[in-house]
Amino acid sequence: MRVKRTTRLWAAMALIAGCVLAGGTWAGFCLGGWWGAQAGLLAAAAAFTLPAWIAVRLRDLYRDDFWDNVVIGDGRAEGAAEMALWGALQYQAVAFPLSPTSISETERHVRRTVAYKSAAHDTLPLAVRVAAADALDVMDQGQDKTAANEAIKVLHDAVRECRTGYLRINKDETA
Repeated sequence: MRVKRTTRLWAAMALIAGCVLAGGTWAGFCLGGWWGAQAGLLAAAAAFTLPAWIAVRLRDLYRDDFWDNVVIGDGRAEGAAEMALWGALQYQAVAFPLSPTSISETERHVRRTVAYKSAAHDTLPLAVRVAAADALDVMDQGQDKTAANEAIKVLHDAVRECRTGYLRINKDETA
């Protein structure tokens, strides 16, 4: 069984505080008088400052462990990939509308522009960029809705593959 690092530090803090207090008491008892008072004062100062320093160190360990678990992967690339997928889905909605008169040419042009700009973003992973270009090419042809759906599925799979990990709450659980 492996004991966590923070548990070991809490045990060390309790042990050190107990030892310092016992040492101060023993020194004050042996020396007595003025020397005993000074030794007791030094022991009390050490008994309060050393555990406080260890507690601050424990807080640093908790914070560092937390951020080590949260920061995983490249958030900009994942966000750009999600944006490329969203833009392609929006363009698919205007390329294959439910009724031909429901979409104006202006809206079609705007959604096409957004889709192409998001598919050409600099931080986009190459696999997502290629899949987005293929999907947009199929939708530009505007003939086969099933081919467009397949291209969107390929793009969706590429976006999922570029995700590097999950947000881990602690070492055992994933979200």
